[in-house]
Amino acid sequence: MIKIVTYNIQFGQGRDGKVDLSRIIDAVQGADVIALQEVDRFWARSQMADQVEVLVNAFPGYDYAFGAGVDQATGGHGADGRPQRRQFGNLFLSREPIEYCRHHLLPKSASIGPLSIQRSALECAVTFSGTRVRFVNTHLTHLCSETRVPQAQELLRIHKEAPHEGLPVCGAIEVNPLRDGGDYWAEGLMSGEVSPNAVMLGDFNCTPDTPEYELITGPLSPYGGRVTHPLGFVDAWVYAGGDPDGGFTSDVKNEPARLDYAFVSAGLRERISRCWVDDVASITTIPREPVSPPGTGPTCESRTGAITSARSVRFPPSEVVM
Repeated sequence: MIKIVTYNIQFGQGRDGKVDLSRIIDAVQGADVIALQEVDRFWARSQMADQVEVLVNAFPGYDYAFGAGVDQATGGHGADGRPQRRQFGNLFLSREPIEYCRHHLLPKSASIGPLSIQRSALECAVTFSGTRVRFVNTHLTHLCSETRVPQAQELLRIHKEAPHEGLPVCGAIEVNPLRDGGDYWAEGLMSGEVSPNAVMLGDFNCTPDTPEYELITGPLSPYGGRVTHPLGFVDAWVYAGGDPDGGFTSDVKNEPARLDYAFVSAGLRERISRCWVDDVASITTIPREPVSPPGTGPTCESRTGAITSARSVRFPPSEVVM
């Protein structure tokens, strides 16, 4: 059994307006896989802290990867004299080694109106109990459905094309043109094939009644359920028995909404065992029986691990066991 957490930490800012990463760290302790969104590096709003360094140091022994959607010069320098870069993106931590990762920038629209921010998806491959899974940690735009649909389409393209694109370094070792006996790529050569198994985690900024959600999970049938392609994704919350109209992780215009998801590739769906929303942002234990701990939302049981979806201590986290 593995425990997986997805958490939009909003650079550590809580409901009280204070930026405090220690609360985030406490909330995700014990997870095997941690996918965090809205992680800052060198922003004034988060005291110019390198939040990647702080968070990584809080989980010794974990492997990690960071993908910045926003990457700018700050104009300042660190204590070592190097220029600091203002970054904003997704951080992935894993108790097991990350075998490889790929960073994908998602489609973006320029705007002279509402703020338009570059979004990205960080793809990390990890093997648990002999099964390699590609975890995709992402955060879609908040602007509108019309700007999220191309991003959802790109996520699906990445998933579909991954087996065709192959591992980062694959194929046969070429004859060394320098003839000096060095196999310069041998140490990076990977064997095997790209896994079709994937879990997309993060803040998708959309509700279940939107076109982008339908793109990912399939259209709703009047005969019950969604028409999900065998190579598509299921919503872990719904598959585990959660109310499709519940599981709120945020609010939109002061109305409760579910914006954060764990989308599991259809081939892994039977491993989904449990999903819930935790109103107290606590994920310290995951009981094996279907219960609703005090102060939490609905829960449902599954079989082999845990996925937790959250939006920092400002909003209730939701959790899934796989």
